[in-house]
Amino acid sequence: MQSKNEMKLEFDARSVNEGFARLSVAAFIAGENPTLDELSDIKTAVSEAVTNAIIHGYDDPEQKVVLCCRLEGKTIEITVEDRGKGIADVKTAMEPFYTTKPELERSGMGFAFMEAFMDEVQVISALGEGTKVIMRKRIGV
Repeated sequence: MQSKNEMKLEFDARSVNEGFARLSVAAFIAGENPTLDELSDIKTAVSEAVTNAIIHGYDDPEQKVVLCCRLEGKTIEITVEDRGKGIADVKTAMEPFYTTKPELERSGMGFAFMEAFMDEVQVISALGEGTKVIMRKRIGV
């Protein structure tokens, strides 16, 4: 029988909360004894997803970002969701170096990093409704 564990956090869309999200996910999966590389990969992907929600999803830091984690067996599923602006063209947004905020010196590599560090990345978005990023990775295998 596979073990299953879940958690859900909601926090303000403030850059300072990106670190909180990283550490929360790291603590959540610690019981599965991930390697340092796995832990680093997951924390980087979470940072990118949360930063995207904060920077591109909202203009108001009072808005909320929702982070959910589900651990089933050796697979971690992480969902980062905002109810912000949404993405007009997900395929284009996922291309390396694409950014909607070049004035903030954004690299446009967020989705590329998520895809590089996780086994699977899915992006669901609708203009005016927000964006949900679902990432999966097998750990300790």
